[in-house]
Formats: sequence, structure tokens, C-alpha cells
Amino acid sequence: MPTTAQIEIVKRTIPVLRQHGETLTRHFYARLFEHAPDVRRHFNPAHQRSGGQQRALAGAILAYAQHIDDPAALSDAIEVIAQKHASLTIQPEHYPIVGEHLLASIREVLGDAATADVLDAWAAAYDELAGVFIERERTIYAEQRAHQGWAGFTPFTIVQRERESDNIVSLYLVPADGSEPPAHLPGQYVSIRMQDADGHTAMRNYSLSNAPGAAAYRISVKREIGDGEVPGGDVSNRIHDGLAQGDRLELSPPCGAFTLELPEPDDRPLVFIAGGIGITPLISMAHAALQASPSRPVIFIQAVRHGGLRPFTRELETLAGRYPSFSLHVCFSQPRATDGVGDPSVKRGELEPADLRRWIGGWEATYYFCGPLPMMSRIDRMLETHGVAIDDRRYECFGPAQPLAARADDEGALEAHHEPTLA
Repeated sequence: MPTTAQIEIVKRTIPVLRQHGETLTRHFYARLFEHAPDVRRHFNPAHQRSGGQQRALAGAILAYAQHIDDPAALSDAIEVIAQKHASLTIQPEHYPIVGEHLLASIREVLGDAATADVLDAWAAAYDELAGVFIERERTIYAEQRAHQGWAGFTPFTIVQRERESDNIVSLYLVPADGSEPPAHLPGQYVSIRMQDADGHTAMRNYSLSNAPGAAAYRISVKREIGDGEVPGGDVSNRIHDGLAQGDRLELSPPCGAFTLELPEPDDRPLVFIAGGIGITPLISMAHAALQASPSRPVIFIQAVRHGGLRPFTRELETLAGRYPSFSLHVCFSQPRATDGVGDPSVKRGELEPADLRRWIGGWEATYYFCGPLPMMSRIDRMLETHGVAIDDRRYECFGPAQPLAARADDEGALEAHHEPTLA
């Protein structure tokens, strides 16, 4: 545990971390992968190439330094990361490796500013935080064995493959031993382990997109093609082009802290706002919410560029027909000529405050949203501006997360969902 003096030393490094944080984390990852190449499989190389992972870790280190004397402020964010680590089977022996190269990077990047006292203080701080993660992850693994029947990776078989849109395909997966998969919590994700195009072991997270308790797990994968600045997805393209019914993948048990919590009372509206592939955890939540309370108002808003990229059209329309309390609305930001023409539930354009006010009937509701970071930042600011409490604004980032603009000074700065941060 850091001493009082060491805590003060760590806090004094905050200005340096603000200025040089990304330089430090870029150096750290390069050093880590050079000296400990086996840990590379725990990271998405596309996020490394884009710089998103380095930014996420820089934000996490800064947030920890800011809250080192008030760890309770980071409890939610720590749970997010611990769940992520468990999904990738991070083990206690990984933490000393990461700590060694993080401290070496501080010394090498900061030079004379990295005095012996600074290095000792950060070593104590890292050991304290690593101990928190190790203990929480040990508990998660024990819970997985007790409630889900396995921990780590186990083989599953693809029993069905279904195209959902021009760029999304769903795989239905069951345990290879013929048993039924244990029910997941709506919003959870699994990790898959497979060989990438170069024959290297790769792990990726995908939300479970069907109702909890179904006979198979469903993951729905967007093809990431890249565009020169944003790299394409090695694994997503292999899933689209190379996997078929009967093939096997290894899965780790469902994980994740972004799960549905039904608000009280039963007539309080739930609003789901999905951007693109961000629909995957939200459609699972919608199924669960309607099954639990069929009369609760559920407003589902799906934002996509155009109709060809819209997944789960028939499934959502079936829910709208089955549950009078379920209302479905679509926003096409770049609509094709015929997309939504004449349909009052369709907005040809970006989602605006007037749309939410009209579709919800006010602002009082519990909101879950998931999608591209710019969209989520805009929605979060919109909801904050109209008086929606932070506890009623719940979101998840795919990839290495950055804090939403409206929360930049909150614990969200440490969130890193769907990509490991400290290990």
C-alpha cells in the first residue's frame, strides 16, 4: 500500500501525465510486446494501430493518479476492467510483467523527472491496484465455475449462420459437448479465441445479441473493412469469409458490467438508443425487459446510415407487433432514396432532441445507449442538457473506451470496455 508521502508524489505527477501520457503509453506497449510477446494475443492489433488503446491507457493512468486517495470513486470503472480481464483469462502472473514494463517506461520516457522517489511511489501504487484486480478476478473466475459451469475457454460449435445486414453476420453457438449454454445477463459479452489470418491466436469480445436463456448463444459480427486511417478487422473479416455452420470456436464465459437493471416503478420507461453494431447488447436487453414486464414502455431507437446496414429489422418489428408497450423508431443518417419514405416511425436524418421528446413523451426515463463514440458523446450531452441524471444514462463503449465529453471529470475516464487496460 502506498504511504501518504507516496500518494502525494503520485498526485504531483498528474501534470506530467496530462502532457506526456500518450507518449508514455505508446512507449510502454512497444516495450511490452518486444520483451513479452506472449501477451500480445490479449490485445486487438487494430486498436494498437489506430492509437485508441494507447489513449485509453493514458486516460486510465491519469484517472488513477487523480483518485489514488479516493479509490471508491473508481469502483465502477475497476469492475468494468476486471470483467474485461476475466473474459480474456488474465492471470495473476501477468501483472508483474506489466508492472515491470510500465515502470521502465516511466523511467525511460520521463528521464530526469522519474526520480527514485517517483518510481518507488508508482511501484507501490501499481502493486496496490494490481492486488485489487487480482482479487476481483479470482472471485469472477470462481463465480463462473459455480454458476456457469466453466472458466477459461471451452469449445463451441456454430449451429447456424445468418446474415443480418450488408455488413453484419450472426453466429449461433452451442457447447461442443452438446449441453445447453447457461443463461447470460442481458448486455454481457463473450470472448472468442481463434486463429487469425496469419495463424496467430487472437481473442475478441462480442456481445450476446439474443434473449437470455435461448438454446444457443448468438454473436453478431460487423465486418470491419478499414478506410486508410482506421485499420480493418483481422478477425471480423475471417469470421465473415471463413466460418460456416459446423465450425468450432473457443468461448470464455459471459462477462461484463453493462447489464440491464430494470428501474422502479414498472411503468417507468426504458429507452434504448443503438448506433450501428452497438445494437447487439441493447437488443438482448430489450428482449429481457419485455419478458420481465410486458406492460413497461420500452422505446427502441435504432440509428444506422441506411437501410442496407440495418440489422435485426424483422426481429424488432416482431417485438413491436407482439408487445403494445414496445415502440420502434429508426434514424437513417444517410438514407437511400426509398429508406423510410412515408413511415412516421422513421427519421431521415440524425437523432435530435425533438425526436426523443416526441417519441418518449418527455425526458423522464432510464436510458441505455451504445454505438460509435461521437454518437454516444452527443447523446450523453443531449440528455444531460435536458436534466437526465447521470445514473439514468448508461452506456457501453466498444473498443478501447474514452470518457464521454459530459463525464470527462468523472470516473468514466478510467473505463476501458472491450479492450484490456492494465494487462
